[in-house]
Amino acid sequence: LNSIGRINMDRSHKRLRCLCEAAIFIAFAVVLSLLPVYRLPQGGSFDAAMLPLLIFCIRWGFGPSMLACTGYGAIQMFIEGGIAIGWQSIIGDFLIAYSVLGIAGLFSGRKSALIKGTLAACTARFCVHWAVGATIWAEYMPPEFFGRTMTSPWIYSALYNGSYMLADTVLCLALGLLLLKPLGKYIRGEDLIKK
Repeated sequence: LNSIGRINMDRSHKRLRCLCEAAIFIAFAVVLSLLPVYRLPQGGSFDAAMLPLLIFCIRWGFGPSMLACTGYGAIQMFIEGGIAIGWQSIIGDFLIAYSVLGIAGLFSGRKSALIKGTLAACTARFCVHWAVGATIWAEYMPPEFFGRTMTSPWIYSALYNGSYMLADTVLCLALGLLLLKPLGKYIRGEDLIKK
């Protein structure tokens, strides 16, 4: 009976720790999102806001990651400043686009988890923004972008969303790799494994 009680206590302690860390990492991501290096006119910005979420994902795995990233997307929906053109844009650009960052949790416990998880999650987020941009935002396509004549909303969306997503991905990878040296055991979640 005592060992069963201990197992339940360990599980509830771990669940509580996961919730607390999710709240802290989401809050840190929100603060970073409010400090962009550059903000694009129709949404999207160059910042390090994804990094805390990606670290949480690598640390806790897929299930908690999807919930935390969806929660962050819901918060972003309210603080982004109204850059949406309808419910489809809200669902696509916020709820789905940030939820898919939880894909990084699939790499938890694997070798090079931060690198592979970041690349997979950022690629998934780009694909969501790309599809939303090419369909929902297509009517806002300018005649020229990056010095090129725009004839396809798919090309425009790829260039627009790719410009900040590529920069965000590189920034998160660079900062994440810098943090791996001093915080590697923490990021990999080695402190969560029972001894």
